[in-house]
Amino acid sequence: MIPLFKPYVPKVPDMDAILHSGALAYGTYTKQFEEKLRAYFDTPYLIVTNSFYTAISVALTTLGILPGDDVIASPMACLASTQPYLSNGLHVCWADVDPHTGTLSPESVRQQITGRTKAIVHNHFCGYPGYIEEINTIGNAYGIPVIDDGIECFGSEYKGKKIGACGTDVTIFALTSVRFCNCVDGGIVIFKDEELYKKSLLVRDCGIDRSRFRDQTGEINPACDISLVGYSATMSNLNGYIGLRQMDEIHELLFKHRAQAEKWNEVFASQTALIPIRRETCSPNYWVYGLLSDSKAQTIQEFRNKGYYASGVHIRNDIYSVFGKQDVALPGVAEFYERFVALPCGWWIE
Repeated sequence: MIPLFKPYVPKVPDMDAILHSGALAYGTYTKQFEEKLRAYFDTPYLIVTNSFYTAISVALTTLGILPGDDVIASPMACLASTQPYLSNGLHVCWADVDPHTGTLSPESVRQQITGRTKAIVHNHFCGYPGYIEEINTIGNAYGIPVIDDGIECFGSEYKGKKIGACGTDVTIFALTSVRFCNCVDGGIVIFKDEELYKKSLLVRDCGIDRSRFRDQTGEINPACDISLVGYSATMSNLNGYIGLRQMDEIHELLFKHRAQAEKWNEVFASQTALIPIRRETCSPNYWVYGLLSDSKAQTIQEFRNKGYYASGVHIRNDIYSVFGKQDVALPGVAEFYERFVALPCGWWIE
């Protein structure tokens, strides 16, 4: 069975040397990885973290979003994208999605905004970019920051720009094992604003200003105050090294994913029963190849019988009691969830 996901692991010839070097925490390789990412996304305001969860937490704390605040999000997302907001003490308010793409409906987002709304979390479903200009325009109009949730869309493009370089207030990516690209574990946070970026450096590292934290003797400096709540969220040198090696091959990997998608396009060009997800303004990374089917379970089984591990990938998160009952109609979510099927579309398919 061809798997839906398969972590890509580059050659890591220096791993043993790093393991025995004594320099395992945030260090040289992590910093080099960040520089590679800054060049890739064409922004200086980027940090990496030790997990996707801490990427979300650092972003929220940097933005000043507090327990009890509301955030608008899509229930058609990975639980790893939605649960962290609850564990940060926030109330998640569901908005509907476009039934043809699985991404947030701008009009539904607008309808969900209240005086308690402090952020809009814009998930780009399974690597397919959403309505970035429309959602960002709404956020700007109401003075509400937008967080692009790129958990599955590293390398995806919207109107010729990479997600992460589209002018959104904050963009987050996951670097966990089944994501693209992966560092075994980790996260990325990109800020549009320089001051927020500078604040995030402290928030990521327990509120510590490392340039002042130790005195000339190497002892902790009592004159260096800690005034911000922060996290122990720096990425290790090991994960940074893996990420650095991934970036050496990222363009080739993306090429292979998109080439495989073209083959799927050819397969489905001569029929109408299965509808590939497409938007002219977007270039997905094809973390998966998405279809809409009027017979979801049957389609999944048919492809599995052919040796392709098809799946619905995510379940709609609004069914979970942990998020609380919400009296909001989500017809787009209902339709999309009943129809979405993902096929393998990675570098591992011959």
